[in-house]
Amino acid sequence: MPHPIERDACARFASALLPERCDVSLARWETHAPRLLAALASLYANAPTFDAMLLAFVEEIAEHVNARPAPLRASDEARERDPSWFLDQSTIGYSAYVDRFGGDLRGVAARVPYLQRLGVRYLHLLPFLQPREGDNDGGFAVRDYDAVAPALGRNDDLLALTARLREAGISLCADLVLNHTADDHAWARAAREGDPRYRDFYHLFPDRTLPDAYERTLGQVFPQTAPGNFTLVPGIGWAWTTFYGYQWDLNWSNPDVFARMASTLLRLANRGIEAFRLDSTAYLWKTLGTDCMNRPEAHTILRALRAVCDIAAPGVLLKAEAIVPARELPPYFGLHDGAASGATNDASVDQNADAIGDECHLAYHSTLMAGVWVALAEGRGDPLNAIVAQTPALPKGCGWLTYLRCHDDIGWNVLREEAAGDSECSPFDLSRIARFYAGETPDSYARGRAFQSAGVDHVHGTNGTAAALTGIDAALARGDADALARAEARYRLLYGIVFAAAGLPTLYMGDEIALGNDETYLDDPMRAAEGRWLHRPAMPWTIAEAAEHATQDGSAHALATADDTACDARATALRIGRALRGMIAARGAIRDLRGDAAMRAVPLGHPAAFGLRRGEAFLALCNLSAESIEIAPPPELAQARWRDALDDGRDGEHDVTLPTRLPPYALRWLVRA
Repeated sequence: MPHPIERDACARFASALLPERCDVSLARWETHAPRLLAALASLYANAPTFDAMLLAFVEEIAEHVNARPAPLRASDEARERDPSWFLDQSTIGYSAYVDRFGGDLRGVAARVPYLQRLGVRYLHLLPFLQPREGDNDGGFAVRDYDAVAPALGRNDDLLALTARLREAGISLCADLVLNHTADDHAWARAAREGDPRYRDFYHLFPDRTLPDAYERTLGQVFPQTAPGNFTLVPGIGWAWTTFYGYQWDLNWSNPDVFARMASTLLRLANRGIEAFRLDSTAYLWKTLGTDCMNRPEAHTILRALRAVCDIAAPGVLLKAEAIVPARELPPYFGLHDGAASGATNDASVDQNADAIGDECHLAYHSTLMAGVWVALAEGRGDPLNAIVAQTPALPKGCGWLTYLRCHDDIGWNVLREEAAGDSECSPFDLSRIARFYAGETPDSYARGRAFQSAGVDHVHGTNGTAAALTGIDAALARGDADALARAEARYRLLYGIVFAAAGLPTLYMGDEIALGNDETYLDDPMRAAEGRWLHRPAMPWTIAEAAEHATQDGSAHALATADDTACDARATALRIGRALRGMIAARGAIRDLRGDAAMRAVPLGHPAAFGLRRGEAFLALCNLSAESIEIAPPPELAQARWRDALDDGRDGEHDVTLPTRLPPYALRWLVRA
């Protein structure tokens, strides 16, 4: 029998709905409210304000339902019928800063046709809500969740952009920073002024007694630039600041914090934002004596947020920003108690086909991202074999977000277990690999930089664009055509792996033209201390448009042409642009490359080789070394007839016979002939 507060909550929700919303919304409430109410009760039932908060909050949910625009309601219904819509093989993601890409939101809207022609169906615009004055962690220190940053436009510009993207079939993803606000957010200002209600929105301490107790088991996100986890605030005491001193951690044990943040999500969703990157999800719940990461209560919060969306905006995607090893990520999809302990082979997909993911729809496969770079530096395939074999299976309607680079550093710590070695993978030295990509070893072609790393034995991360890390920047600087050809081959190879893997593959802005490092950030006092601006350059539109126009009708599969060997940035942009557009077009035509189709590594008989099988009709062959190699796939694959989906016939026939020889850094996408 329902608890009285549950009956009251249902009645309050129903009474606040407009009559024309009742049928659909009450059906969704009946389906999803039990999860919401159970999650909230488990977190907050003992809080004295819980009952009042719950009744007021469910009424707010109904008001958001009433206010949801008709086009978004139609999208909700379509996506309820097809919960895996975002995992279609033709879906490609793109990630960019508004100012770096288009100047402001209107500028982004003007570039929507470019994204549409590129094949983008999912656009992640990095923080564009109003940040704090001064340092703001690239916009992740949010001052006002309800206002666009003045330098990037107005709220009306956001509405116009989301409408334009929706017409183009592109879903906008925005960052929702859950763990903290800026120290000049209205809640923080009220806390500074002594308002006890808003002081309870944060973790504030009068002295160092509790902070010191917590610090004994806490890690550090930015050990070099922001050591420690607490900041002294005059007139208040010590504020918990996991990231930077101007970002105050929210107190999610307060039910009012949940209600305010969930309502914020629904307001933004009603403006046309169709996906949310839930920033810093691993840090939401604080428990003394632990590292305060990935706590069970944090997952309960995500489960409640998902239920809120399923009731009021079921077309919205939630993406967990939890940069932890892939084996630790199933709980972020809502799979607990070993429900997804298997790898993404055929058997494990069947095993979890009926599993229910009730938290996030997407999570970053940072293990695969970092593993691709390790495999390239080591010139061997076994790190990728191990990562693919150990990638957990996911339920229907959930997927990985795969990527080669992003706005953050390459965090090497997700590979600590793989680096130690096991029966599937020989050990590797992460500190040596980090030095390699920082250009600090004699054999390096890379031009990256170490990030937050203290000494050769303490590796944290690496900054740099994909072009800089694969050797393109260095080759262009030297005018070395041979080195440039090798670097471009590495670049195509790595993106070929990302596009072939299971998940939703996402390009980082400028990667479609091999955009290099931006050293000018050092001349800007507001950015010079933040090394990640090295790989956040502005888009050179003259080059990008020239590269696009050089690709005939956007569907050519050629990787290069015989006379296209110039050694300059424009020629590289043309060749890389042609290659990536060809991969995108080829991927869209291969059903086995759906984001939720099974993947498994295939032995190829050579340590430098990596083979990836998707479904029954796709096989990627990769040579991660600078030498030509002979590969020998299993007999059942060698007996099949194959054609190369990335070969436009320039080398003769499409057909490929196995075994075969792979040139240095070669990539082959084979489909059954």
